[in-house]
Amino acid sequence: MRIVSADTGGALLGDDYEPVGLIATAAVLVEKPYRTATLSRVRYADPFNYDMSGRQAIRDEAFLAVELAREVKPDVVHLDSTIGGIELRKLDESTIDALTITDRGKEVWKDLARDLQPLARRFWEETGIEIVAIGKWSVPVRIAEIYSGLYTAKWAINYAKRNGKVMVGLPRYMRVEVGSGRIYGESLDPREGGLFGEIKAETEGICWELYPNPLVRRYMVLEVWGE
Repeated sequence: MRIVSADTGGALLGDDYEPVGLIATAAVLVEKPYRTATLSRVRYADPFNYDMSGRQAIRDEAFLAVELAREVKPDVVHLDSTIGGIELRKLDESTIDALTITDRGKEVWKDLARDLQPLARRFWEETGIEIVAIGKWSVPVRIAEIYSGLYTAKWAINYAKRNGKVMVGLPRYMRVEVGSGRIYGESLDPREGGLFGEIKAETEGICWELYPNPLVRRYMVLEVWGE
């Protein structure tokens, strides 16, 4: 099975280690043996002007996943939204009202469905490929989360070269390593079977340090500055 998935992760951090806004939405193609991505795409957001309600992340994930899926023709698309594995094209108002999520979550999804249900319906009619809101139960979604961390590290390197020192928070349970011309990342959760990723990047002229976020368990901070 060939699966396209998408996730948004990585946050610009202030001096108090609190998130300012999210940075990178990654879409990936994942194939057997399901440990890394065959192909990846990224869409960067402006973390200084970010909607932290969840609307922007889910909308960006859906559109980027469809963009990649049109190119690679997977068997299914997985989105990072834990609402029971529902097909997005079927997500009408009555279905949303029946979900076992908070009232605030239902309002967010009713707003999102105005854009995303027609997108998913058209995509299914054209290709027969379902877009499924499956969330973190999906291994490909977790791989997309790891890639969002890799692209966050790349964003931090580019930002530090232009503007000086920067701190970013990586997605949960992952670490990165900045090498010559590349960024490698892997899951720190031993139960995940060694999930990893790697992307190319211009890494010359920077220094970096990786350490735990002192305020939030399971999350690492990447600090980058110019040499």
